[in-house]
Amino acid sequence: MSGWDRVRASGSRLGQNNGETTRTTSRTVTLGRVQPQAPGHRTIHCNDREANHPLRFKGNSIATTKYNVLTFLPKGLFEQFRRVANCYFLMISIISTTPMSPVNPVTNVVPLSLVLLVSLIKEAWEDWKRFQNDMVINNTLIDVLQDQRWEGLPWKKLQVGDIVRVKQDDFFPADLLFLASTNADGVCYIETANLDGETNLKIRKALEKTWDYLTPEKASEFKGEVQCEQPNNSLYTFTGNLIVQKQTLPINPNQILLRGCSLRNTEHIIGAVIFAGHETKVMMNSMNIPSKRSTLERKLDRLILALFGTLSVMCLIGAIGSAVIIDRKHFYLGLHEMSRTVEDDQFNPSNRFLVAVLNLFTLLTLFSPIIPISLYVSIETIKFFQSTQFINKDLRMFHFESNTPALARTSNLNEELGQVEYIFSDKTGTLTRNLMEFFKCSIGGESYGTGITEIERGVARQKGTKIQEVEKSANFKKEKGFNFDDPRLLLGAWRNEPNPDNCKEFFRCLAVCHTVLPEGEESPEKIRYQAASPDEAALVTAAKNFGFFFYRRTPTMIYVRESHVEKLGKIEDVSYEILNVLEFNSTRKRQSVVCRYPDGRLVLYCKGADTVIYERLADGSEDLKKVTREYLEQFGSSGLRTLCLAYRDLSPDMYERWNEKFIQAKSSLRDREQKLDEVGELIEKDLIMIGCTAIEDKLQEGVPACIETLSKAGIKIWVLTGDKLETAINIAYACNLINNEMKKFIISSETDAIREVEDRGDQVEIANFIKEAVKKELQKCFDEVQQINSISGPKLALIIDGKCLMYALDPSLRVMLLNLSLRCSSVVCCRVSPLQKAQVTSLVKKGAKKITLSIGDGANDVSMIQAAHIGVGISGQEGMQAVMASDFAIAQFRFLTDLLLVHGRWSYLRICKVVVYFFYKNLTFTLTQFWFTFQCGFSGQRYYDDWFQSLYNVIFTSLPVIMLGLFEKDVSASLSKKYPELYKEGMKNVFFTWRVVAIWAFFSVYQSLVLYYFVAISSSSAQNSSGKIFGLWDVSTMAFSCVVVTVNLRLLMMCNTITRYHYITVGGSVLAWFIFAFIYCGITTPQDRQENVYFVIYVLMSTFYFYFTLLLVPVVALLGDFIYQGVQRWFFPYNYQIVQEIHKHEPGDGRIQMLEMEIGNQLTPEEARSLAIAQLPREISKHTGFAFDSPGYESFFAAQLGIYAPQKAWDVARRASMRSKPKIGGKKN
Repeated sequence: MSGWDRVRASGSRLGQNNGETTRTTSRTVTLGRVQPQAPGHRTIHCNDREANHPLRFKGNSIATTKYNVLTFLPKGLFEQFRRVANCYFLMISIISTTPMSPVNPVTNVVPLSLVLLVSLIKEAWEDWKRFQNDMVINNTLIDVLQDQRWEGLPWKKLQVGDIVRVKQDDFFPADLLFLASTNADGVCYIETANLDGETNLKIRKALEKTWDYLTPEKASEFKGEVQCEQPNNSLYTFTGNLIVQKQTLPINPNQILLRGCSLRNTEHIIGAVIFAGHETKVMMNSMNIPSKRSTLERKLDRLILALFGTLSVMCLIGAIGSAVIIDRKHFYLGLHEMSRTVEDDQFNPSNRFLVAVLNLFTLLTLFSPIIPISLYVSIETIKFFQSTQFINKDLRMFHFESNTPALARTSNLNEELGQVEYIFSDKTGTLTRNLMEFFKCSIGGESYGTGITEIERGVARQKGTKIQEVEKSANFKKEKGFNFDDPRLLLGAWRNEPNPDNCKEFFRCLAVCHTVLPEGEESPEKIRYQAASPDEAALVTAAKNFGFFFYRRTPTMIYVRESHVEKLGKIEDVSYEILNVLEFNSTRKRQSVVCRYPDGRLVLYCKGADTVIYERLADGSEDLKKVTREYLEQFGSSGLRTLCLAYRDLSPDMYERWNEKFIQAKSSLRDREQKLDEVGELIEKDLIMIGCTAIEDKLQEGVPACIETLSKAGIKIWVLTGDKLETAINIAYACNLINNEMKKFIISSETDAIREVEDRGDQVEIANFIKEAVKKELQKCFDEVQQINSISGPKLALIIDGKCLMYALDPSLRVMLLNLSLRCSSVVCCRVSPLQKAQVTSLVKKGAKKITLSIGDGANDVSMIQAAHIGVGISGQEGMQAVMASDFAIAQFRFLTDLLLVHGRWSYLRICKVVVYFFYKNLTFTLTQFWFTFQCGFSGQRYYDDWFQSLYNVIFTSLPVIMLGLFEKDVSASLSKKYPELYKEGMKNVFFTWRVVAIWAFFSVYQSLVLYYFVAISSSSAQNSSGKIFGLWDVSTMAFSCVVVTVNLRLLMMCNTITRYHYITVGGSVLAWFIFAFIYCGITTPQDRQENVYFVIYVLMSTFYFYFTLLLVPVVALLGDFIYQGVQRWFFPYNYQIVQEIHKHEPGDGRIQMLEMEIGNQLTPEEARSLAIAQLPREISKHTGFAFDSPGYESFFAAQLGIYAPQKAWDVARRASMRSKPKIGGKKN
């Protein structure tokens, strides 16, 4: 249903920690929104509209539009005039309608109106699409119980308390209380992809008391009363009670079906509406991705203010000049005879102050083009095409295995990609594949599994040692989720082990302690497991391969086909009654089930993180605990994800007493989750260790090479992961994030001193002790860092765990943490929570004032993604939640190389050039008018015709600059990646500094003087074909022709890449001016002022003077730029210019890019990939060492190797002056 696309987009932008607000070290990071709630609870009368009517519950109709008919115009205009630039143009338009304005109001009003009109049409179109989306949803039909029969009603007519029937594959129209299902035991299966992006099916179970309300006759008898919490935005919690037939039954999230989810594998269900419309959880969670503006855009605002300051100075000079010039001695002007009107006061010599003030406003309108209204429109157009045509369609970032292209979800941050200094990355699913495979295990103090992980191979390569590969056994069989090889456990061989009873408990724990749903045929080969996480699926798959095949599940039973238990080869089906499930959450870090064997045995099985399991083990078996801990550390150092398994036998009496407390906690309306956790603590103790599991999460393809390349580009990469310290360190080694040459600082809470304090159990003492220990470690590391030479010394790496990080982020320590971290090339934070990820990101973003990028693939990465300047989501195994919250989405971590070093760098270069070119061309044009003001006595006389001024930005200079923004590139994509050092130019912002702006301003002043005075002075003696001297409009039209030609040719001079589109647009812009002039100067009407320029162009073009001036003036005007560019390239080259010189004889990839654009959409992905790879430019340097040995390039290549070597400008000049070799085929771009 397409109408759900918007709900998916809004609902999936949420982190797991809904409603949680925590202060970071430098600012407040808010995860989700906490909706205000009315006190107490709400009471809902099911199947009784009359009883619910006085309570005035909200209806089920939704509206996600920003506007309505009445608010569109005022609210839409308010949104537009929040831009300072639009307010400026509005002010100019208003002034232009007054008698003080020398220009026609149309000159300013029409462009502003067009910009506002286009923006409002865009807003209206987007809001219309939202309205259509709402209508699709609101008018969807649902079966509602009315008069003992089902009637189809639109969703918008649904009310709280109604009984509804939802069929298979349909969406739930509101938040429902699950009453009955066509499945046995009142269960149904739902998909929550629209809420959290998870495609795994979830199981929901109705209360046993309501299972019978399945038919309309039976359902009409249901008259229950629901007492529940007020509407809120927490997707994963619900507290309420159902009162039916004088019996109170607790309701938990397992009985709630949320709007936006869909029904799967169930014929139909019956439910009662408890929250409707905007009070449903998905609608209360609707939130926009934080609005992000690029750093360059904020700098552009400062440039606009500088231009406004320049404009003010120019107007002030003109105003003072007009007050000084005006005098009664100019009697021939008849100033003393003027009447008292505003126009006359502007030239009244009796009141010079008033003359200055009025002329100030006159000149303000006259010089207003210095700030171009078309700048924003052009930049938005360029960014839009950069995103949709270049980033989204780049074959180098297309993942063929999953058929996933790159996706730019916003175009606002394209150039920001070219300035990133810090990358914050999740590990699982981002650096690794999130394809979990059961790899090793330990049972009863014995280690099993002979495989060697990629991490072990990577560490061995770092140490220069060789690993002895173990040959696969004859029984080895690999399948998705299972990559275990050890003949001692497979095919029932575990019966011969010294500890067969422990093995049996281990396998049963894997087969029973989970929330996995089986799908498909009940055979080991064809069954599929739907799990909440890949880890759980891998553990159940492992149990199957060990002979404990979980094949069926009901809400109260788990069925396991056990092999070789009684004797080798014997298979029997065993049913385990699931009495209680203590679910996993980030606080508990464990999951437990209480089950009853067929023989009546009561067992608690528990699996979880080693830290929480060890705290709950019974006394004794110290040797087993010690050996298992050693195996845990060994598995962790191999990069494996570990879980501990334990069990406890329960007596019936003890269980009954505990179960009463459990039921009481489940029935609580207040703090239910906390009370359930407390009750869980009562039974999850005195556990007996079984063993531990080790699951491998393989590295993604190309990750080490990508990280190495990004590091050479000067980008610092931080890994923020929930894994243990050893795992995180070894992943960092395997990724080339850390190497043996680095100086490593490790700040960990796993020390003997801290363990000793923790054993005493005093929480205040523990907090104070760890904080003081962290402070000492930070100070010690920082003192050591200050003694290391930042240039010649070793690179630094910091590793810190979540517990220490919590204290290090304290306001008193975070500055020291930040200073230490910024000196390190790599930082690894392990055992961190989602909130800590956001806090660390925010610390660097706000504290260091550097451009940050966060990349992740899971719901736990959303807060980190939204906290950074740029958020990148990985289309991975954990749903689409991270993608929906991101600014850019890619399928693999390795695609960051292309996204940053190619598209990011190009976008930064292009936008910088576009902005400074706009600044240059408008300043040049306005200054010619300014110089004329000195000639006309500061009277405010316009130099150019109104329409010339209006169309200068809109037609005569608009398209070439867009081509510059779309196709400009200094070096090819392959060279950008070959020389990652080039990326540092964006980090240092070398192309958009005040120095660059000042240079452009200098040449703008120079060119404007040439354009004005050359034409003005030369025209004083020029004559037309009739012998008459040229008048004002002849001179200004000549000057305008020279301006148009000059600024368009200047654009070609600044291009590194010139395509046929550049020639077409530049030539077309100049041609458009002359075509317009021919038409405009050839007609006149009595209602306008066209008589000023009537026939002017024809008179000019009939003279030799016109052609001579049109050729000479642009050449003289551009001569200074030509000389400057030559000197700059010879003596002070940018890094990209050095690379251009090295590879100037090699064929560029411009033609390949054009070919991709023209035929790329017609090819299959495989053909397109072959085309892209086959036609990559060959980059074998023709300089066999000479260029590398040349001192002129010493600093660039030294920097590539991390060695400091200052550049010598004269050596560069010497190299550049050498005679070049003959060209080899191919066109230079």
